[in-house]
Amino acid sequence: MEAKASPSVAPDAQDTEAANWLAEIFGAHRGLTGVSVTPENALKCPTAYACVAVIAQAVAQLPLHLYERTGDGGRERATAHPLFSILNDQANEWTSAYDFRQSMMSSALRYDQGAFAWIGRAGGEIMELVQIPSASVSVETDPVTREPNYRVTLQNGRVRTYDRFDILHIRAMDGVAPMTAAREAIAIMTVMERHAAKLFGKGARPSGLLKAPKGLSVDAMKRAVSSWNKAHSGDGGGGTAFLESDWEWVATQLSSVDAQFMELRGQQVVEIARPFRIPPPMLQDYGRATWSNQEEGGRQFLALCLLPWLKVWEGAIRRSLLTRDERATHFAEFLVDDLARANQAARMEAYAKAITNGILNPNEVRAMENRPPYAGGDEFRRPMNTETPGAADAA
Repeated sequence: MEAKASPSVAPDAQDTEAANWLAEIFGAHRGLTGVSVTPENALKCPTAYACVAVIAQAVAQLPLHLYERTGDGGRERATAHPLFSILNDQANEWTSAYDFRQSMMSSALRYDQGAFAWIGRAGGEIMELVQIPSASVSVETDPVTREPNYRVTLQNGRVRTYDRFDILHIRAMDGVAPMTAAREAIAIMTVMERHAAKLFGKGARPSGLLKAPKGLSVDAMKRAVSSWNKAHSGDGGGGTAFLESDWEWVATQLSSVDAQFMELRGQQVVEIARPFRIPPPMLQDYGRATWSNQEEGGRQFLALCLLPWLKVWEGAIRRSLLTRDERATHFAEFLVDDLARANQAARMEAYAKAITNGILNPNEVRAMENRPPYAGGDEFRRPMNTETPGAADAA
C-alpha cells in the first residue's frame, strides 16, 4: 500500500487529518458529527441494523435453484448437479445455505469491496463455499483487462492471492456499499440517540413540578419534598398524588425544541433507509403508511431494492461457479413467487383473461409460474366473438 504524504497544515489540524486518514484505512469514517462509523459498529444503530436484516434475510430465505435448459425451450431443475445442493442446503459442512447467503448479503451491504467466499474444489468439482471476512480482502485489477485478483490476509499475517475462478464475489454498486452512503445519517442518528439517553436517563425532563405556597420556610420545603419522594418514588411510583392545601401540581410539556428533536429522529429513519432503497413501513415506521401505499411499498421493495441484488447474485454464480460450457446449458435463478404473488386469486384471474384473449398461451403462463410446458400448450386461443364470419367453416 502506497503511503500518503501528510499535507502541510497546523499541528491540531494535522492530527485530525491523520486520524481521519487512519480511520479510512481501517474501514471507519469520522464524519461531520465526530462520530466514527464502521461497517461493524453501524449495526448498533437500530435503523441501520433493520435495513441490513430486511435485505439479508429476504435474500437468504428465497429459494435459489440451478436450472438446466431443455431442448423444447423449457427448463428443469438440475438437482443432480453438485452446485444445486450447495446453493439450497449446505454451503459447507458447518454453514447452511441460509446462513451463508444471509452473512454474505450482510457483508455486501456494509463493505465497499463487497462480500467474498472461497470456492473449494476437488477434482474440478465444487465441493463447498466458505465465506472470507471482507475486511481481510483487497481487490486488485489488471490495468488492461480489468480482470480481478484477490489478496487475502490470513490470521497468521500471511497474504495469499486468488484469481477470479477461486472467489465468489458479491459486488457493491460502483464500489460503494449502502452502509457507506448512509454513514453520515447513521452518525447523526447516533448523536441524537446519545443525547436522548442522557436527557431521559438522568431524569432531565421531569413529568411535572410542585408549586409551593408563598411564604413557605426552607425547612418546611425540605420536609414536603422528602414526604413527596417517599410517597411517590420506588414501589409507590405512579400512584395517586394527594397535595396539601395551597400546593399545586404543574405538568410539564414538550417544548417546540423537544418536538422538533423528536421529528428529526423520525426523519433520520428515512435518511438511513434511502441508500438501501427500503420503504419506511418495512422498518416499522408507519407515520405516513396507508393500506394502499404499503402494498405499493412492497412492490417497490421487490422491484427496486431486492431484484437488483438478486441479479448480482445470479451473475456472480454464473461467472464463478459455472464452467464456460455449463453457462450455455445451466443458470441459477431466485424464485420470488412468495413476494411477488401475494394475491393468488387476482393473479389467476389475470392469467385466465390473458389466455382467453390470446395475449398469452398456456405454456407461457406455466413458464411464468415456474412450471414445465405440456403438449398443445403453445396454441393461442382466439375469442369467438372476434373471428371473421365464415372463418370456422373455412377451417
